[in-house]
Amino acid sequence: MSDEELLWRASLVPHITEYPFNRTPKIAFMFLTRGSLPLAPLWEVFFKGHQGFFSIYLHTSPEFTNEPPESSVFYKRRIPSKHVQWGRVTMIDAEKRLLANALLDHSNERFILLSEACIPIFNFTTIYNYLINANQSFLSTFDDPRPIGRGRYNKRMWPMITLSDWRKGSQWFEANRKLAIEIVSDVKLYPIFRDLCMPPCYMDEHYLPTLVTKVCPELTSNRTITWTDWSTGGSHPRTFMRNDITEPFLNQARFGVNCSYNGEISSVCHLFARKFHPSTLQPLLRIAPKLLGFTT
Repeated sequence: MSDEELLWRASLVPHITEYPFNRTPKIAFMFLTRGSLPLAPLWEVFFKGHQGFFSIYLHTSPEFTNEPPESSVFYKRRIPSKHVQWGRVTMIDAEKRLLANALLDHSNERFILLSEACIPIFNFTTIYNYLINANQSFLSTFDDPRPIGRGRYNKRMWPMITLSDWRKGSQWFEANRKLAIEIVSDVKLYPIFRDLCMPPCYMDEHYLPTLVTKVCPELTSNRTITWTDWSTGGSHPRTFMRNDITEPFLNQARFGVNCSYNGEISSVCHLFARKFHPSTLQPLLRIAPKLLGFTT
């Protein structure tokens, strides 16, 4: 199936609102990765015992063909994939490919984009209830007046996209089904970004925030649920190593800030965190059962 047909199929919306089957809403976990998942054993523990409440989709490099054991939740979860370049249109194409494949399963209600360097920082039940009961999606979008924000706007995008429309945000988003359909259905802004947003303009930082702000701002809470540490500066967040993994560190990611959730103040603002080096796997596996409440 071509990308065009896939997106078209995924954009279709039933006009009969009542499902003709017993529907348990699921969360689609969409992994955008180069190859294998070095932290897969942690995710295996996270998903254990919750079959029927989640779906998994993997977008990898096309040449990656390794399969995990049949007992793995990641077995045969790769979707037809294409090469991806960081900051290029191919990154957005991969995200749309993941969303579209996940939308074909009408039981999927929430959609979270993750990388191979992401980890869950709460147990499955907590994350499931948080997302399924949320009134909005979690996609950050803000107006950045700096050269790395507004400075990336291309005047040739006018009048379809104006400077006042221009937004920036985290690549790692979460969307409800309605927003996911809006994203895969977009054929107006995507060609403009594809043709006019090139480095130092990065589509993964600007396309979705601008699209959502312009088309459906009411659908997002305007924040990400994936915690990162940008304190080191630069174009990439800090990568955490084995010696960084302690209970106080993880609790800082879990409860370090307050935010709004369904109109009320909450101390649970981030459900996932990144970037974690493969060397963090063993200390994470030691801490997770006690701190995060994983079932082992």
